[in-house]
Amino acid sequence: MIVRDFHEAKQTDRKVADQRWNSVRLLLAEDGMGFSFHITTIEAGSAHTFHYKNHFESVYCISGEGSIEDLATGETHAIRPGVVYALNLHDKHTLTAKSELVLACCFNPPVTGAEVHREDGSYASADE
Repeated sequence: MIVRDFHEAKQTDRKVADQRWNSVRLLLAEDGMGFSFHITTIEAGSAHTFHYKNHFESVYCISGEGSIEDLATGETHAIRPGVVYALNLHDKHTLTAKSELVLACCFNPPVTGAEVHREDGSYASADE
């Protein structure tokens, strides 16, 4: 059994940050679960374009308000507490935070914790 405390984990290198967001990686590839689990905070007023070509991601909104735009279709969906979205087609998207968003995120395959977003908004696959 793995038990981790978010408040303790965010004081370690499990907390990663980029411009206007941070993510506490509570479960990583090294945990052997087949997925990783993160609590991600997106700064109010920021917008981020991601394209996870090598990962599936599901996201549950814990708090805050924003929107997600599917860049292939142009559809925009409201994000608020209780809403989940899943990038089942490796959907390129822009996530916009109207207020600070706190999100529970699950990646498959799991991230290692060392990934950085590439210029195209993706993370490299494990074999790259």
